[in-house]
Amino acid sequence: MPSALRQPQLFEPSLAACYTGPLANFTPPLIGGTPPLEAFKTARWRDADWLKEDLSRFAEQYPGGDKRAVVSIWSKWHLSALTVPTLTANLLLNRDLPVGLDDMQVIFNDKGATSQLWLPHEGTPISTQDPFERFATLIEQHWAPLIEQLAAISGAAQRVFWSNAGGYLDFYVNALGEHPLANRQAFEAAKALLEARNLPNGKRNPLFQPVRYFTPKGSEEVKRVRKLCCLRYLLDEFDTCGTCPLEGCDLEARKRARQVAR
Repeated sequence: MPSALRQPQLFEPSLAACYTGPLANFTPPLIGGTPPLEAFKTARWRDADWLKEDLSRFAEQYPGGDKRAVVSIWSKWHLSALTVPTLTANLLLNRDLPVGLDDMQVIFNDKGATSQLWLPHEGTPISTQDPFERFATLIEQHWAPLIEQLAAISGAAQRVFWSNAGGYLDFYVNALGEHPLANRQAFEAAKALLEARNLPNGKRNPLFQPVRYFTPKGSEEVKRVRKLCCLRYLLDEFDTCGTCPLEGCDLEARKRARQVAR
């Protein structure tokens, strides 16, 4: 049964009440009531034509830009906006938010990127510490079908989008660890998800170790590096980001080569 059809419960504290400390600068989702006129159902992204149309607005910022990079950057906006409230509810309140593609709606900013979510209710209680069960709604009902569509539309490998998702999962799990409502058992489950090489069915876990931490030689500062590049360097407007695994490569030479190939 879609989570939006389950009987909603009244919870205290509310999800919005958690947006303090490390969450103070984030915007909580809109919960219940009539969705704003500018919101639309993410269920339409199951249709490739609808998703292409929604992506085209964002792509207008990068005329002639590499489609793989454009769609990857769009996905980072969306994945971040989705991951923050989902983890907040999961790790602080032991609640499973209705974030399946068929249950929620989104609001775009003026650039065509996700800026806020609308959810039908505050979620349902979580009673398991199994890492794959705790995050099944997010992963199986939203990330997996959306990533499959994004990869098919853009030509980028699915692992690029899974890396984007895993990078945010890793970052926000660590950030939320400083929140006064942090639930240690829930955090251990989230970390176990990122450390599991395989899924319960034996297939490769696409979220396995999306980020590595190390101390560069001659430095005392721990560096955070993604396993895979998000491809943003393929756009003239960007260089690599601070967590890029390609740091040190001759990116200018790569850009010149792309220009010659056009």
